[in-house]
Amino acid sequence: MSCNVAPNFTFLCDAQAAWGIIMETLAAAGAIFTIMLMLALVVMVPRICDSAKRALVPIQLIFLLGTLGIFGLTFAFIIQLNSQTCPTRFFLFGVLFAICFSCLLVHASKLVRLVRGGLGMSWWVMLATVIVLSLVQIIIAILYVAIYLTRNASNCEGNSKHNTDFVLILIYVFVLMAITFTVSIFSLCGPFSYWKRHGLHIYITIFISMGIWVAWIVMLLNGNITLGNPQTWDDPVRAIALVANGWVFLILYIVPELCLLTRCQPNHSKDVSQDQPRLLRQTVGVDNQVFAQEDSNLGSNSGRSSPYSPPRFDATLALRDMESPKEFTIPRPQQCQNSFMHYRSHDLSDM
Repeated sequence: MSCNVAPNFTFLCDAQAAWGIIMETLAAAGAIFTIMLMLALVVMVPRICDSAKRALVPIQLIFLLGTLGIFGLTFAFIIQLNSQTCPTRFFLFGVLFAICFSCLLVHASKLVRLVRGGLGMSWWVMLATVIVLSLVQIIIAILYVAIYLTRNASNCEGNSKHNTDFVLILIYVFVLMAITFTVSIFSLCGPFSYWKRHGLHIYITIFISMGIWVAWIVMLLNGNITLGNPQTWDDPVRAIALVANGWVFLILYIVPELCLLTRCQPNHSKDVSQDQPRLLRQTVGVDNQVFAQEDSNLGSNSGRSSPYSPPRFDATLALRDMESPKEFTIPRPQQCQNSFMHYRSHDLSDM
């Protein structure tokens, strides 16, 4: 059953093309869930006791905004290709994913320092890095839309060249994904195991996202042509990729991060002492060499003393001497006083 709407909006309510209804339902549910997670993150900010986690709140908010945009962009692919949806697709697809992957990259970069006992980047450095990394894709998209699509309106028609151009302007996003995946691996190497769990969230998220991207690009460039329906399934493939990647961002990254956000950081002294060699471990206090030497002599000689061994130190006598009171007297200048009286009597006799 088809709905009585304009031809461009047919897939929003056409029951015969069920993919449109399914995708818009999943996209709407993802958008609502993203807004709920944003509100939960704002409410949880006063309860965050770790300064390193509090510095990540602006980055995670930007990540949620990018994920919200990904779910919203799905409707531009459910609506049929026209002069309005074509620039939106070319511009926002790469920009939104560049924002999300940039946030994951700076988070993984901070974790590389945290797992090694450092502090990592501050919140304003991470925010500036996300803006700079996203700005590169924004410039690429603006140049393509403003120069190429504006001059050649025929490029918005659904054909193989259109799909090739759509993939080519996403090369920078591929580079961000590869760098983020590499940095997330390094975030799993370090003595502080508490932060490795955060790095594992990023690693799994990027790994599955790379699989989704490889699948939809192969289907867009070659798979649909092989199946004999190149233009019919171009938009469903990209819509499925958007919805799937958006839910991967929420389930595998944001939800676990929110669960760990208010947990206090445990004591890392045990983790460090287990991973470091014995000679590099830091001990508290100073070892008493007298008792250590006495214990080693007792263990090696089995209770028998050696003429070459140093004399024993009796702890009982030492404690007894410490507890015995000491008498202290203040010397009085009696002799000086007698001498002073002698000189004074001698002076009186002279007078």
